[in-house]
Amino acid sequence: MSAVLKILFMVAPVVGGMAVLAWRIQETRTPVSVKKIIIPPLGMSTGFCMFFSPAMRIPWLLGLGAFLVGALVLSYPLARTSSLEKSGDVILMRRSPGFILILLGLLALRLGLHDYIGHVLPARQTAAMFFVLAFGMILRWRVAMYFSFKKLRAQTT
Repeated sequence: MSAVLKILFMVAPVVGGMAVLAWRIQETRTPVSVKKIIIPPLGMSTGFCMFFSPAMRIPWLLGLGAFLVGALVLSYPLARTSSLEKSGDVILMRRSPGFILILLGLLALRLGLHDYIGHVLPARQTAAMFFVLAFGMILRWRVAMYFSFKKLRAQTT
């Protein structure tokens, strides 16, 4: 692999992580809606098309394990540090200083694990595995947020 690609593979996750941080901060300033809750996982689900390429495929057990770690372990801190609250006529995501720290911690964990796993699996399979892990994390977090939103909305009507 060329030096340029290695640098790109190291810089891209950091840039992506910073973009997610900026997005999450902005998200707390606008009202939450069902659409805003379900579109991120739906949009992300299109990434599963990568598995049409044989080079991206990972063993089922590895994929299931990655999904479960994301859904059962890594989504927990996100769900604990993000909550919804009623503000006037709208529902907003309440800011938590811990939320940003959790996102930074998850980014650091991802970068560290990516380097380690990158020595075990080819780069494309490593990327696929981390995609499945992230999808599990986001899906569970957004499902919990959806039910919280529905509960808050039912209380106010």
